[in-house]
Amino acid sequence: MNAPRSTRVEVNGWVILDKPVGITSTQAVSKLKRLFNAKKAGHAGTLDPLASGVLPVAFGEATKTVPFVQDGEKAYRFTVQWGVETDTDDTEGRAVQTSDARPDPAAIVALLPRFTGEIMQQPPAFSAIKINGERAYDLARDGEAVDLAPRPITVHALRLVAADGDQAVLEAECGKGTYVRAIARDLGRALGCYGHVIALRRTRVGPFIEDESAPLGELLETPEQAHEDLLGVEAGLSELPCILLDRAGAARARRGQSVILRGRDAPAEGAAYAVCAGVVIASGLVERGEFLPNRVFNLPF
Repeated sequence: MNAPRSTRVEVNGWVILDKPVGITSTQAVSKLKRLFNAKKAGHAGTLDPLASGVLPVAFGEATKTVPFVQDGEKAYRFTVQWGVETDTDDTEGRAVQTSDARPDPAAIVALLPRFTGEIMQQPPAFSAIKINGERAYDLARDGEAVDLAPRPITVHALRLVAADGDQAVLEAECGKGTYVRAIARDLGRALGCYGHVIALRRTRVGPFIEDESAPLGELLETPEQAHEDLLGVEAGLSELPCILLDRAGAARARRGQSVILRGRDAPAEGAAYAVCAGVVIASGLVERGEFLPNRVFNLPF
């Protein structure tokens, strides 16, 4: 007996979701996948259930652009509770260090430069990093000692927004692989008062910002509007130079063949993407005056 044919449809593009607190990123994507009845969906950058904010969701051919978005700069606004360090570095964990000390706002500001630029950061034990094929948080929940090696990260900016003694609100702009929970943990240790994150909101992922995001409830309540607001596949590539190809060049790129670039408008060497008649054809590299496609998009034009 033949299996029933899937009724899901081809959907290509991006939705910039404002993920609410209380659900996982995977659960949020599943809800949108059902809303669009889409065959394929994924997201660019996991948010913990306790975190809210920008969660870019890709459908269909847009999933091929997810790595470019994930590699982009991210921005967060987070609240630190002083006086307690937890084993998860947030409110889900148990207290492992406590202090009656509370930092002066001036002391917080004075320490922020120590946590900006290219620095070494030890990821939280409760993180998705794999150790011998297993997630660190699974090992930690099973009671195993998890000691992750410090790794280089880049924090472009770290600002104190507000402070009231027991808590402080900060904003961070950072590169891939940065854990805001670890910033709060290390800042608390440096201040001698300990600390953990009690609220976390992501305000930017690559080209996608908070002001352009839509709440999950709003999308689910107005599916017609959600379809109208679907961004094109190229939205995930908007931080790369764009190359305009004619149909002959597009045909070569779609076959994975290099395309010779002519004219003063050819971009400098490095990553780029190519379009023809307003349709994304491929992403790839520009080298020695040629576009070398490495990821081809199957979109009609």
